[in-house]
Amino acid sequence: MTQQHGVLVLDKPGGPTSTACLNSIKRTCRQKKIGHGGTLDPMATGVLLVLLGQGTKLAPYLTGERKTYVGTLTLGTTTDTYDIEGEVLESRPWHHLTEKEVEKEILLWHGPQDQVVPPVSAAKHKGKPLYALHRAGKEVPVKTKPREIFQVEILSMDLPLVTFRVTCSAGTYIRSLAHSLGNRLECGAVLTALRRESCHPFTLDGAHSLEEVLDDPDRFQDLVIPVGDALPHWPRIVLDDEQTRAVKNGARLAASTLSAPKSVAPGDRALFVSSQDEVLALVEAGEYDDVLCWAILRGLWIS
Repeated sequence: MTQQHGVLVLDKPGGPTSTACLNSIKRTCRQKKIGHGGTLDPMATGVLLVLLGQGTKLAPYLTGERKTYVGTLTLGTTTDTYDIEGEVLESRPWHHLTEKEVEKEILLWHGPQDQVVPPVSAAKHKGKPLYALHRAGKEVPVKTKPREIFQVEILSMDLPLVTFRVTCSAGTYIRSLAHSLGNRLECGAVLTALRRESCHPFTLDGAHSLEEVLDDPDRFQDLVIPVGDALPHWPRIVLDDEQTRAVKNGARLAASTLSAPKSVAPGDRALFVSSQDEVLALVEAGEYDDVLCWAILRGLWIS
């Protein structure tokens, strides 16, 4: 099987790590160049973007997009990982809390805040992941990072269980949302289930199960979204043969010489394709010597 170039939207199962899922695909579907657009914890399920071939170059432009999750948390318990798979550190009473009190605190997730990074995570301190420090029994520094919750919705509440949906910025730890809620309610809380519904612009509607992918490797290429369609929210600009040659030589192109998009501002991004529909490059508009030009962010043509 030849190397594919593009994005596979995987519905990750609960249990295996994201890396284990990628390794299974790499081995079974014989893909040498493979990566991901943001991992999910082993417990979590849902949208995992598998990047293939030239599609691996899209990682910085896919991992930074908004994500939507449905999660369930349980009040009354605190663990070292902030989820149910960790070591229980403390159990505290929660029966005195009302649903309105819990709802009020959950809705406070909304908006921008600094979030505490879980001590068992891949975030790094002096080049080492925090989980490695934790496993070695070393002191794990408290790290924070900015995040933003754009939408929060309570789907059901049957205390001590709460099921919710959030749309958030990239890098948000849903485990930390549960942990922070437990701290504010002074009873502790852990994440007990998590499903990623979307990683913009991809959703579960277009996702394939790991079983589907591995059971029929010969059909694998039919499941892959080509590189040229992997950023549908970016405008496509078609170049003629001369412009295509110039781009492959690293040249910038004046925005005024291209037919689309009609309105361009510095910072705008687009996808260059040739008149033969060959994907050429991700580009960004900027001022160069007082001329508004498209400059290459990442070349995507296959040499």
